[in-house]
Amino acid sequence: MSKEVELVNKLTKNHYTISTAESCTGGLLSGTIVNVSGASEVLHCAFVTYANEAKEEFACVSHDTLAAFGAVSEETAGEMALGCAKRAQADMGLSTTGIAGPEGGTEEKPVGLVYIGCAFHGEVSVERHLFSGDRPAVRRQAVEAALDLAIHCLNKE
Repeated sequence: MSKEVELVNKLTKNHYTISTAESCTGGLLSGTIVNVSGASEVLHCAFVTYANEAKEEFACVSHDTLAAFGAVSEETAGEMALGCAKRAQADMGLSTTGIAGPEGGTEEKPVGLVYIGCAFHGEVSVERHLFSGDRPAVRRQAVEAALDLAIHCLNKE
Protein backbone atom coordinates (compact mmCIF):
# COMPACT_ATOMS: atom_id res chain seq x y z
CA MET A 1 0.00 0.00 0.00
CA SER A 2 1.38 3.41 -0.94
CA LYS A 3 1.89 6.06 1.73
CA GLU A 4 -0.79 8.32 0.30
CA VAL A 5 -3.34 5.47 0.34
CA GLU A 6 -2.37 4.64 3.92
CA LEU A 7 -2.78 8.29 4.94
CA VAL A 8 -6.17 8.74 3.27
CA ASN A 9 -7.39 5.43 4.75
CA LYS A 10 -6.31 6.41 8.29
CA LEU A 11 -7.88 9.85 7.98
CA THR A 12 -11.10 8.40 6.58
CA LYS A 13 -11.32 5.66 9.21
CA ASN A 14 -11.02 8.22 12.01
CA HIS A 15 -13.18 10.90 10.35
CA TYR A 16 -10.25 13.34 10.32
CA THR A 17 -9.55 16.05 7.78
CA ILE A 18 -6.29 17.47 6.45
CA SER A 19 -5.09 20.69 4.86
CA THR A 20 -1.70 21.40 3.29
CA ALA A 21 0.49 24.49 2.99
CA GLU A 22 3.25 23.93 0.46
CA SER A 23 6.16 26.01 -0.65
CA CYS A 24 8.97 23.98 -2.25
CA THR A 25 6.65 21.13 -3.25
CA GLY A 26 4.36 23.54 -5.07
CA GLY A 27 1.20 21.43 -4.89
CA LEU A 28 2.87 18.06 -5.41
CA LEU A 29 1.96 16.96 -1.88
CA SER A 30 -1.73 17.76 -2.19
CA GLY A 31 -1.71 16.38 -5.73
CA THR A 32 -0.30 13.10 -4.43
CA ILE A 33 -3.04 12.90 -1.79
CA VAL A 34 -5.68 13.69 -4.43
CA ASN A 35 -4.43 10.73 -6.49
CA VAL A 36 -6.22 8.52 -3.95
CA SER A 37 -9.88 7.77 -4.52
CA GLY A 38 -11.83 9.11 -1.56
CA ALA A 39 -9.41 11.97 -0.88
CA SER A 40 -12.28 14.42 -1.28
CA GLU A 41 -13.65 13.12 2.03
CA VAL A 42 -10.53 14.15 3.95
CA LEU A 43 -8.70 16.94 2.10
CA HIS A 44 -10.30 20.25 3.08
CA CYS A 45 -8.03 22.51 1.07
CA ALA A 46 -4.49 23.03 -0.11
CA PHE A 47 -2.47 26.22 -0.17
CA VAL A 48 0.57 26.75 -2.36
CA THR A 49 2.28 29.49 -0.38
CA TYR A 50 5.39 30.10 -2.42
CA ALA A 51 5.81 33.80 -1.59
CA ASN A 52 6.31 35.00 1.97
CA GLU A 53 3.20 37.17 1.64
CA ALA A 54 1.18 34.06 0.82
CA LYS A 55 2.64 32.26 3.84
CA GLU A 56 1.44 35.12 6.00
CA GLU A 57 -2.00 35.49 4.41
CA PHE A 58 -3.04 31.89 3.83
CA ALA A 59 -0.94 29.86 6.28
CA CYS A 60 -1.00 32.42 9.12
CA VAL A 61 2.80 32.63 9.43
CA SER A 62 3.91 35.61 11.48
CA HIS A 63 5.81 38.34 9.68
CA ASP A 64 8.17 38.38 12.68
CA THR A 65 8.89 34.66 12.25
CA LEU A 66 9.75 35.13 8.59
CA ALA A 67 11.95 38.13 9.38
CA ALA A 68 13.79 36.36 12.20
CA PHE A 69 14.18 32.84 10.82
CA GLY A 70 13.37 33.00 7.10
CA ALA A 71 10.94 31.05 4.97
CA VAL A 72 13.08 27.91 5.16
CA SER A 73 13.09 27.21 8.88
CA GLU A 74 11.67 24.96 11.56
CA GLU A 75 9.66 27.86 12.94
CA THR A 76 8.05 28.71 9.61
CA ALA A 77 7.21 25.08 8.85
CA GLY A 78 5.52 24.73 12.23
CA GLU A 79 3.49 27.90 11.81
CA MET A 80 2.52 26.90 8.26
CA ALA A 81 1.19 23.55 9.51
CA LEU A 82 -0.74 25.10 12.40
CA GLY A 83 -1.98 27.98 10.27
CA CYS A 84 -3.31 25.94 7.38
CA ALA A 85 -5.13 23.59 9.74
CA LYS A 86 -6.70 26.55 11.52
CA ARG A 87 -7.56 28.38 8.28
CA ALA A 88 -9.19 25.24 6.82
CA GLN A 89 -10.69 24.08 10.12
CA ALA A 90 -8.99 20.74 9.56
CA ASP A 91 -7.79 18.22 12.13
CA MET A 92 -4.34 18.08 10.56
CA GLY A 93 -2.13 20.60 8.78
CA LEU A 94 0.86 19.44 6.76
CA SER A 95 3.52 21.84 5.46
CA THR A 96 6.66 21.87 3.34
CA THR A 97 9.20 24.65 2.98
CA GLY A 98 12.68 24.32 1.57
CA ILE A 99 15.18 24.86 -1.21
CA ALA A 100 14.61 22.50 -4.14
CA GLY A 101 17.42 24.03 -6.24
CA PRO A 102 19.37 24.03 -8.33
CA GLU A 103 19.87 27.68 -7.28
CA GLY A 104 19.05 29.41 -4.03
CA GLY A 105 21.17 27.48 -1.59
CA THR A 106 23.67 28.96 0.86
CA GLU A 107 26.20 27.41 3.20
CA GLU A 108 23.72 27.78 6.06
CA LYS A 109 20.72 26.64 4.02
CA PRO A 110 21.92 24.38 1.19
CA VAL A 111 19.97 23.12 -1.78
CA GLY A 112 17.95 20.10 -0.65
CA LEU A 113 17.17 21.50 2.81
CA VAL A 114 13.48 20.98 3.56
CA TYR A 115 11.48 21.46 6.74
CA ILE A 116 8.25 19.52 7.04
CA GLY A 117 5.63 20.41 9.61
CA CYS A 118 2.63 18.50 10.88
CA ALA A 119 0.05 19.96 13.23
CA PHE A 120 -2.45 17.45 14.56
CA HIS A 121 -5.10 18.66 17.00
CA GLY A 122 -2.79 21.55 17.91
CA GLU A 123 0.35 19.47 18.54
CA VAL A 124 3.16 20.39 16.15
CA SER A 125 6.02 18.20 14.90
CA VAL A 126 8.68 19.51 12.54
CA GLU A 127 11.37 17.53 10.77
CA ARG A 128 14.52 18.81 9.08
CA HIS A 129 15.69 16.94 5.98
CA LEU A 130 18.59 17.35 3.60
CA PHE A 131 17.66 15.67 0.33
CA SER A 132 19.89 15.12 -2.69
CA GLY A 133 19.31 15.07 -6.41
CA ASP A 134 17.81 17.49 -8.88
CA ARG A 135 14.79 19.73 -8.25
CA PRO A 136 12.14 17.09 -9.08
CA ALA A 137 13.95 14.54 -6.89
CA VAL A 138 14.06 16.91 -3.91
CA ARG A 139 10.36 17.66 -4.32
CA ARG A 140 9.44 13.95 -4.54
CA GLN A 141 11.52 13.09 -1.47
CA ALA A 142 9.88 15.94 0.45
CA VAL A 143 6.42 14.61 -0.41
CA GLU A 144 7.37 11.09 0.74
CA ALA A 145 8.77 12.45 4.01
CA ALA A 146 5.66 14.59 4.57
CA LEU A 147 3.40 11.58 4.09
CA ASP A 148 5.56 9.61 6.54
CA LEU A 149 5.34 12.40 9.12
CA ALA A 150 1.55 12.67 8.79
CA ILE A 151 1.16 8.90 9.23
CA HIS A 152 3.51 8.98 12.22
CA CYS A 153 1.48 11.77 13.84
CA LEU A 154 -1.74 9.81 13.32
CA ASN A 155 -0.16 6.65 14.76
CA LYS A 156 0.92 8.48 17.95
CA GLU A 157 -2.71 9.12 18.83
